[in-house]
Amino acid sequence: MDRKTRSHHMHVANVSDGVVTLSPLHVDDTDAHLAGEDDLLVRWLNGGAGTRAGTRAYFRQCMEQWAAGGPLRAFGVRVGSQAALAGTIDLRFEMPGLAPGQVNIAYGLYPAWRGQGLATRAVNLVCRYAAAEGATQAVIQVDPENPASAAVAHRSGFTCITRIPEGNGTRCDRYVRDICADRRRRTTP
Repeated sequence: MDRKTRSHHMHVANVSDGVVTLSPLHVDDTDAHLAGEDDLLVRWLNGGAGTRAGTRAYFRQCMEQWAAGGPLRAFGVRVGSQAALAGTIDLRFEMPGLAPGQVNIAYGLYPAWRGQGLATRAVNLVCRYAAAEGATQAVIQVDPENPASAAVAHRSGFTCITRIPEGNGTRCDRYVRDICADRRRRTTP
């Protein structure tokens, strides 16, 4: 799908299953994100402790990607009637190592929201969104020492296909899921 077609979907980007709602990250999410960040998010997802300025700059970049129909779609994972920010989930339609039609998914929940099945719901929702955007296969890359993230991939219907070395000397397990059928789904459990 070309950028022009993808950018149209920016306006219908909220995806929900009635429990979890995904909506584009916004600069206004900065304080909630920093309040929720812990050592596990820093280790497995963020690569370093966030700063207010750095987080605001990243969220602005995310907003620009949405507006331009760019390859990054960063969602806030929101829960409840107040749409509390429970974490984030990112889609990358372009990045090294992805074949045409593949999309990379990266996710993390804040401590208070873990262990409730919300990450699995968010992954299923984002797969549905990615399929509607033209992706045919979703990819999740997990450090083998992160069993919680691997469990989310398994519960979301992903299969581990290979362990790949990263450029910095670490390893990564690569999970994949065909998502063509997700285009036809209206709800995801």
